[in-house]
Amino acid sequence: MVETSQADGAMPQNPVPFLKWAGGKRQLMPELLRRIDRLGAFGGYYEPFVGGGALFFELWNRGRLAGPVRLSDNNPNLIVAYEGVKHEVERVIELLREHARRHSKEHYYATRAARPSRRAEQAARLIYLNRTCFNGLFRENSRGEFNVPMGRYANPRICDEANLRAVAEALRMVQVEVAPFQSVVESAAPGDLVYFDPPYHPVSATSNFTAYQKGGFGEEDQRALAAVFRALDAQGVHVLLSNSWTDFIRELYADFTLEQVSASRSVNSRADRRGAVWEVLVRNF
Repeated sequence: MVETSQADGAMPQNPVPFLKWAGGKRQLMPELLRRIDRLGAFGGYYEPFVGGGALFFELWNRGRLAGPVRLSDNNPNLIVAYEGVKHEVERVIELLREHARRHSKEHYYATRAARPSRRAEQAARLIYLNRTCFNGLFRENSRGEFNVPMGRYANPRICDEANLRAVAEALRMVQVEVAPFQSVVESAAPGDLVYFDPPYHPVSATSNFTAYQKGGFGEEDQRALAAVFRALDAQGVHVLLSNSWTDFIRELYADFTLEQVSASRSVNSRADRRGAVWEVLVRNF
């Protein structure tokens, strides 16, 4: 059970994603919520590609998470940020204050090259880089190293203390772990809800951005994910997935309900190709 208690006398604050995330779901949120509202009550909630966690936070704010919650990702650098905020939020805030005080080009690249060993330091490092890097991207090279250049921000908000504390409260009773998306098959039960938000299948050769972690996410991964979707459906689990509106994705999920929706995207090598794009929501309910 996810609890939403607040300290006596404190004004509650609704948590929002503490990481900027390419392909984040804020703009698609009304469409996602409309379908989940249509579903009604569900048991546990699973999000195997947690990213910025926009849908999780929105469901938490709305009091929709009555059962167990499991947030996971195959990227340990991402998950350590969640674990750091969950377990050591005050230390993470302290470290982010120091990053904010020292922020400069030299400090950015020194931090990017650093390899801290402690959880709070790792979490603060990733949050700092995420808040100050180019376009808020999370990208890793083949060695698993964060390689995004510094962005140009006049006054980046590096340490949002109130939101980090609200995030820590939301995560307090949530299971957060490094795990492949396939593991949800063993955990989810009939009546649970699983939301998949994988790296999207590219709509063209120039729009291919799946380097959220070393190894990327290619067509074989998309096929494996579709197989997991079908396995969960056979188990009586409610499944919702978002992806790009391409022939390949529509063929993979042809046996389920597919709905075309519009979303705005800003990650593209060409400015004239940023803006509204078509995406697909796939569901079995």
